Amino acid sequence: MNLVDTHCHLNHPPLNHDTDGVLARAAAMGVMKVVVPAYDAPCWAELARLAVRPGVVVGLGLHPWLAHDLPTQVAALEGTTAPPAAFPGSTAAEAARAAALDSLLEHLAGRIGRQRPAAIGEIGLDTKISSSGLVEQMPLLERQLALAVDFDLPVILHCRGAFEEMLTAVGRHRGRLRGVVHAYSRGPELAARFVDVGLHIALGGAATHPRAQQVRRAARTIPLDRLVLETDAPAIGLENVTPEQTEPRHVHEVAGAVALLRGQTVESLAAATSANAASLFNL
Repeated sequence: MNLVDTHCHLNHPPLNHDTDGVLARAAAMGVMKVVVPAYDAPCWAELARLAVRPGVVVGLGLHPWLAHDLPTQVAALEGTTAPPAAFPGSTAAEAARAAALDSLLEHLAGRIGRQRPAAIGEIGLDTKISSSGLVEQMPLLERQLALAVDFDLPVILHCRGAFEEMLTAVGRHRGRLRGVVHAYSRGPELAARFVDVGLHIALGGAATHPRAQQVRRAARTIPLDRLVLETDAPAIGLENVTPEQTEPRHVHEVAGAVALLRGQTVESLAAATSANAASLFNL
């Protein structure tokens, strides 16, 4: 069996404490490829080192949770100290954020050109956090979507709450942008709309929970050619597996749960989802 974990943070504890063991245990369960997305600028260099390992490919990008503090991300890249924060909402604060965004995208474009990652991500929108609102998050997303189109790379999308805004943003690039909505946990109707704008849907640990009826309904109806699998280890657990215990090898359990919901063999589901991942990420 050949499986792909399309979203796993190998550079994050506890996985980074035993990278060799994590990858060996994954391979023993048939997980031959692992996609590792970035979440901040400092980890771009860490992922460059991980990308030399067999079976590991990476995404480079900036997570929406960082949108409130872009100057700190620039300072981390350049080895400087972030300037004192201007008063939130002031003209000075907006100017500092705009300048930092320009600088970060310049750094990101340069690294993409040198390293040629498998994707741009993890990027997105999130209304469930208090650190920044969509007004701050949207420019960060839109600039990275444009970068993905320019470099002809797929995007790895984090989306919580802001589904209409995400659909609108992606829809502006219809026909020119491909990618995946990761850690999908909603129902079939929303999944169909994301598929309609050209995206894949990644199912993970949520689909293994018997009480997660929305996503389990979606798992039955997502077109097979738009379906991929993930763990989001070590951030999301599975039924009877805590987030901290989750590893890429557990994508095998995700495949089993989704195959059962769809009424097909795990071997056929693994083959189809791995082919989808290989095409999407040019594995």
